[in-house]
Amino acid sequence: MMPSFFIAHGAPLLALEDNSYTQFLHQLGEELPRPKAIVLFSAHWESPTQMVSEVEKYKTIHDFGGFPEELFRMQYPANGDPELAKEIENIFTSHNISFNVDTTRGLDHGAWVVLKLLYPNADIPVISMSVNPALSPEEQYSIGKSLALLREKDVMIIGSGGLVHNLSIIRMDTDDNHVEEWVLDFEEWLNQKIEDWDTNALFDYQNEAPYANKAVPPFGKEHFIPLFYAMGAADNNKTASLLHNSYRYRNLSHTVWQFG
Repeated sequence: MMPSFFIAHGAPLLALEDNSYTQFLHQLGEELPRPKAIVLFSAHWESPTQMVSEVEKYKTIHDFGGFPEELFRMQYPANGDPELAKEIENIFTSHNISFNVDTTRGLDHGAWVVLKLLYPNADIPVISMSVNPALSPEEQYSIGKSLALLREKDVMIIGSGGLVHNLSIIRMDTDDNHVEEWVLDFEEWLNQKIEDWDTNALFDYQNEAPYANKAVPPFGKEHFIPLFYAMGAADNNKTASLLHNSYRYRNLSHTVWQFG
């Protein structure tokens, strides 16, 4: 059965860089069984109603500013999979999950940066999915859970975001090995709850986790919640493995979890 993943997409510069994290993602893509298709929930596509992409050929969205021109020239011309999109829509209908279909939107950097590092040839069909920070974690988990059986059909499900992602305090001018202590405290709590599959604690992370409001500020929840979609997609297995954990810019986490 194909696993699901939470993968941090970090700063857009990852698409240009050669470091321990980009090397890990390259290697992961080479070692994993080749998926038939990828369903990806991106932190950079927010919508009050679940969106399902029926795009046949994706354009590349450069939804950022102030980075090198080389980054804006990058393309990831992945194909969609309208047949799989229809299957997802039927699943949502049977689970009473409201959704809308999108036929025009390209892949934002939360999607294509991760995909380019995993599968640089853009030769695996992709279904792009939105996230909704206004939903409860239980509801986000349930959306992922509804798709769990797709993994038996060699479909990989990815939640792309960042478990510690607070742009108001990130230090892009300081790229050393120092990690602020509160980040480690938050992720130590989070890692234990994920490994234990303690969804009761995870769903109440804002009250239970140390430094939760700093790690997951109200204006940054969209980067944290792809975790729940990805975990939900492995509800039929409930196993979690931390594959990679590193940090940049003092408090930005690069985390990869495998579920199922």
